[in-house]
Amino acid sequence: MIPALVLTAGLATRLRPLSLVRAKAAIPVAGEPIVRRILRALRAAGVRDAVLNLHHLPHTIACVAGDGSDLDIRLRYSWEMPVLGSAGGPRQALPLLDDSTFLIVNGDTLTDVDIPALVADHQRSGALVTMAVVPHDEPEKYGGVLVDADGAVAGFTPRGGPSGSFHFIGIQVADARAFASVPPGAVAESVGALYPALISARRGAVRASVCRAEFCDVGTPSDYLRASLLLARREPQATLRGARTRIDGTARVEDSVVWDDVEVGAGALIRRSVVTDRVQVPAGTTWIGVTLRRANGELAPGEQQVGDLAVASL
Repeated sequence: MIPALVLTAGLATRLRPLSLVRAKAAIPVAGEPIVRRILRALRAAGVRDAVLNLHHLPHTIACVAGDGSDLDIRLRYSWEMPVLGSAGGPRQALPLLDDSTFLIVNGDTLTDVDIPALVADHQRSGALVTMAVVPHDEPEKYGGVLVDADGAVAGFTPRGGPSGSFHFIGIQVADARAFASVPPGAVAESVGALYPALISARRGAVRASVCRAEFCDVGTPSDYLRASLLLARREPQATLRGARTRIDGTARVEDSVVWDDVEVGAGALIRRSVVTDRVQVPAGTTWIGVTLRRANGELAPGEQQVGDLAVASL
């Protein structure tokens, strides 16, 4: 199986304030960091080598992923300073990938896409890039991919674009040649300019592999809570409570995610909320539909400080 690059360098601005505590890929979903879920799925599909690109809060990713040995996968890191974007990042990582063809996996989407089938589609087509897509059910929320009848990608539409597009679900196969025009170390914000250029130069250079895979988006705090609750219901070993967390016996925590080293005081009520690392929830307080983190610096937009806590609505 070809190697994989997992894109984990981004700032995750839509996920703030949660991404001010951990990088998005290190955030736990039903008890397991996103990046470990992704790596386990890749290994189950036969991937033996993976690269993570790092920039924002890199230590939070490295400490949960390590060298990948406990997941039976060789894991290496591509450091970015500054962050190079979804085109510059893959170009930077090419020397570590040890192959002319590789998977590119978004570090913020969980999906059950059939990876061997996606790779086979790519190898048959001769495309430079093959994107896994599903029928677009939420064009008002996500941008779309325009796909011709023979599977060639014709272009991309913004959020709220015309009907009939497809939704890219965060995993693709690419040839190194697709990034040949990107200079090493260049800040190339996204493939939003690169892929249209490839399409313009040769029809079929970018293709779509249409499937019916399921995916969970964790792009915003409310998306994250929804995905965590869904997977916690499905997975017998899943948990919504982090390590070394102490919840008083008289406190109530309902439909909420609590990260590591949290203390919840007597009589406190937490409902439909996310409590991040090392937060101390005061006794007798009530929190509904919010994110809680320690107030240790500048507040994010939408946050307000309440005592020692930075609080934002979901």
